[in-house]
This record gives sequence, C-alpha cells and structure tokens, in this order.
Amino acid sequence: MSDIAIRVENLSKRYRIGQRERYYALRDVLARALMPFRLLSRNERQAATSNPSGYIWALKDVSFEVKEGDIVGIIGRNGAGKTTLLKILARITKPTKGYAEVRGRVGSLLEVGVGFHPELTGRENIYLSGAILGMTKEEIDKKFDEIVAFAGVEQFLDTPLKHYSTGMQMRLAFAVAAHLEPEILLVDEVLAVGDLEFQKKCLGKMEEVSRSGRTVLFVSHQMNQIRRLCERVIWLDSGQIVREGPTHEVVSAYEAAITSGEWLRRERPDAPSVKARFLKWEIVEPRSDQPNVLTDLGPVTIRFLVQVNEPIRLGVHGIALFNGEGQMMWGTAAYNLNLAEGLHNFTYELVTLPLRPGAYFWRVSLYDEQGLVDVWDCVPELIVATQPVTHPRDEWAGLLNIPYRFTVNGVKSHV
Repeated sequence: MSDIAIRVENLSKRYRIGQRERYYALRDVLARALMPFRLLSRNERQAATSNPSGYIWALKDVSFEVKEGDIVGIIGRNGAGKTTLLKILARITKPTKGYAEVRGRVGSLLEVGVGFHPELTGRENIYLSGAILGMTKEEIDKKFDEIVAFAGVEQFLDTPLKHYSTGMQMRLAFAVAAHLEPEILLVDEVLAVGDLEFQKKCLGKMEEVSRSGRTVLFVSHQMNQIRRLCERVIWLDSGQIVREGPTHEVVSAYEAAITSGEWLRRERPDAPSVKARFLKWEIVEPRSDQPNVLTDLGPVTIRFLVQVNEPIRLGVHGIALFNGEGQMMWGTAAYNLNLAEGLHNFTYELVTLPLRPGAYFWRVSLYDEQGLVDVWDCVPELIVATQPVTHPRDEWAGLLNIPYRFTVNGVKSHV
C-alpha cells in the first residue's frame, strides 16, 4: 500500500483580476462535504493557455509528493501561491488544471473563519467541523472539553461566531483542527495570531500531531518556526516551485536570496517601470537575529533600499503598514523628492511601533511626474515578537500594543 498522503501533479490555478469567488452558505458547505475527495479527475484536466489580459496564475504547474507522517513547510513571499495551494488541497477552491490527490481526513486552518459558519455558535461550529471530518457525535463529545480548554472560549461557547474577535476565532479554529484527529493537517500562518503564550501552545500541539504520525503542511513567514517544526520545505515564488528539499538547505537559500535583493531584482516583472525599484527592507534598530523580526516596542528604525536607474524629479514616496487581515495600521507620504541615479536609503525613525504580536507587511511606492514608478509589498513580512501589554482577554485587547505606566494616587502600580 502506498505511503503517499498528498500527490500533486502539474497543479495550476488562474484567477481573473478583480473577480471574487462565490460565497458559500451553510447548505453549500454541507453539500460540498459529501463530494468525493479527489479534487479533479484526470479526464477533467484543462490545457494550459497563454495568459489572456486580466488574468493571473496564482499557481503554475506545481508537482510534489508528501509522505504519511511528514511535516512539510511551505515558504515564499506574499503572492507566491502558498495559501492558494492549501485552499485547493482543502477543497475550498478548485484548480484550473492539473491534479491533486489527498488520502486521509483533512483538518485545515487557513484564513480566519474558513470552515466555520458565522451565524452558528462556537459549540455548534465544533460539532459541524467534526461532522464534516466524518466524526460521530460520540467522538466529538470525547474531545469537546479538551478543545474548549485549549481555545479558552468557555464563556462564549453559545455566542454566535460572528461576535467573536479575530483572536478568539483563530484559537477555536486551531483547537478544532488539531484535536479532532485528522490524518492531514493544513496550517496557514496560525502562529501570527494571538499572544506569545498561545503561539507556544500551537507549536507544541503541532509537534505532538507530527509525533503521532499524522501529516502536516505548514505555511509560515517565521523561519525559526519552520526550522523547528519541519523536515522538508517547499519554496514557492510566482506560483512555481523554486526549490524543495531538507529544511536547512532550502531556508538558507531563501534567506540568502531575500537578504541580498538579487531575487527581487530578477523576479519582479510586474513592476510598472524600471526607472527605480525597491530592493529590500530591514529593521536597523533594534537589531535581532533576523532583520525582519521586531522584539522591542521602540524606538524603531526601518530602512528601505531603492535602486534608481533614471533620475527622479518631484517624486512622491508612500508607505503603509498592514496587518495580516489587510487592515491598514499606519500610512504617510513624502513629496518633492529629487533622486539621482544610484542606491538610496529611505529611513524611518519611529519613537515606538506599538503593534500586537503577529505578522504585518509594508507597502511602499514611488511616483514621479509621469506616474507610478514602483510599488512593492515588502518581503519578508514584518514579524512582531514583542511581549503583549494589552488586556489578557483578546476581545478587549484592541489592535495596538501600547506601553503605559499606571499609578494609583501617584504610586506606581503597573508598567
């Protein structure tokens, strides 16, 4: 009997730019759960065609195999195709062409809310997820208390999920996905959500899952977590596999390419002009082992390297910071920039960067008198690994992690 848990052959996914996929109601979710697990039959393969205007290939001819019990990391910059791959394997979306076969019961933790229904309570969503995985009510009952304790949502079990905070939804989703004993677990950047204590719990649980012989595909921008958990790594870029193999080899190659900026110079054909181009970014202060990881609330110095090939007159530079859900956290712009040919450092000195722990990304742009010169969603992502100083209950913690000093009648009580 074959020991292959996942087999992917020439898998491709094409999206029409600006088009949303259909929203599935609860009845659609239940109906889709009864479909055969094979994603696309060989007879349904579509021939590859050249890209017509208005379309983009999120995945292009991706092929690999994962053995039962392996824990495999998937890395790459924003837009590389990582989440699209996991969505196809989880049957959330269909491939445009190619073939994928997944052998075993799948638990997935992708975007917040995927696999749950917002109108149902936390309790009902636990039973719904278990039923979709093929578990009986008795099997779910045995795991129920453990799931609730891990997620820490006891008080809100009978509240509709739409009233949960993002962190509460993610904690419950991870607890369900990890505890209902799927043969295959698909995880997309779960450790970017929640406080450091919850991240440690997630890491420990995934290690436990892998030791039990179950298969894990793990997407993350945090290379230290990839190194800790994964035996093999697949590096995706522009929807294609750049390299796959042992973790230390692939991660080292990826970090070297990102740090040098050479990969970005080679692989960004989407930039609207070659007059100038953003090459890389880094945290100058405070320094850490990885130049994209922030371990201190401030002060913080961020630097962007820009290569100017033709002089820029009256330039406009914009910058914005987004969280993992695409919410803009901060933005500003600089005007009337005159840049000669050569390399330039755009440096920001911030008194503090009071962000909650998690993954964020910078978007930087440069315009001249003729219009857009370059825009870049920076890679790697900004990983905030500071200690939280927020309310211990996630629903009251807000979006920011603002340091403070609290006194009672002038006597210091808390910092």
